[in-house]
Amino acid sequence: MNNWFHKAPAVFCSLAVGLGITASQAGEWFPYSVEQWNPPFDMASPRSTIDYMPLAKASKPWEICVSFPHMKDAYWLGVDYGVVSEAKRQGVKMQLVEAGGYTNLNKQISQIEDCVAAGAQAVIIGAISFDGLNNLVKEIRAKNIPVIDVINGMSSPQLSAKSLVSFGEMGAKAGEFVSKRHPDGSGKVKVGWFPGPAGAGWVEAGNKGFQSAIKGSDVMVVETKYGDTGKEAQSKLVEDTLEAHPDLGYIVGTAVTAEAAIPILRARGLADKIKVVSYYFTPGVDRGINRSQILAAPTDSPVIQGRIAIDQAVRILEGKDYKKHVGPALFVVSEENISSFDKSSTLAPDGFKPVFRVE
Repeated sequence: MNNWFHKAPAVFCSLAVGLGITASQAGEWFPYSVEQWNPPFDMASPRSTIDYMPLAKASKPWEICVSFPHMKDAYWLGVDYGVVSEAKRQGVKMQLVEAGGYTNLNKQISQIEDCVAAGAQAVIIGAISFDGLNNLVKEIRAKNIPVIDVINGMSSPQLSAKSLVSFGEMGAKAGEFVSKRHPDGSGKVKVGWFPGPAGAGWVEAGNKGFQSAIKGSDVMVVETKYGDTGKEAQSKLVEDTLEAHPDLGYIVGTAVTAEAAIPILRARGLADKIKVVSYYFTPGVDRGINRSQILAAPTDSPVIQGRIAIDQAVRILEGKDYKKHVGPALFVVSEENISSFDKSSTLAPDGFKPVFRVE
């Protein structure tokens, strides 16, 4: 198992294998190998690899507010599982709010303001907009309340900490995967590219990374379609692109795009002709790879990002040392390695339902 996969003490690992359980299912997810940016808050900064160790338990039941863009797909369900599990493990309170979609920036702002007014002692934000919450962050920090940036990225220099990865590299990983299959001179292949909702920090970064990674290859993007990560919105974008470009070689985009593309391609008799690649990982992508319907997807271990964000919040509240900017190392999951991939870093367990409150 590669060193970026789930780590746990050797004795526990051997026991877990014998019992057929993973470490995190037994409540043990650490130490976990992550990358640390230094100086922090600049994705271009040098990185070092460290083993992340959270606190054993919080000293008191701090009240932590968590804000997500939405809970419409299994990616954010995984992050929810991470923040919920870590809040319970550390013995803190957690209130989760979700704005309902990437077009609802004002709703996200008002939800967070309500959270702070209700007594939140720390705020964790999965941001709808890269720049659009900066005034809010400034207001919250003026009240000496820590703000942690999780998953999506914000540009505010006043953030307390970041638990996230480079979505530019996520896009690049997907681009590299396709480029290696179609190097320069091998024959042009047409790609429909679906990076996600315009204006979101992770989408802009993902688009830049993907476009950069395919330069110098025979991969040719014939359509770039932005849109909300709801299944209906992505299905329409895929349908429209196939109408305009029936000779596509690949559909590459969000996990929702990849999942939506499978039945559409099957219905059109194109499943054997058009390949599908996602640039992040969800249960639907997991099933797609196992069924040879999706070629590959990088994972950013969103469950771990959620767990670390809670730990960062608690450490700051308790005046303890904390890592200002960390995120799990990225790797690509494909048919070649999916059988050895520890999904507990990335996916909520089967049957997990959204949890909005931890007491």
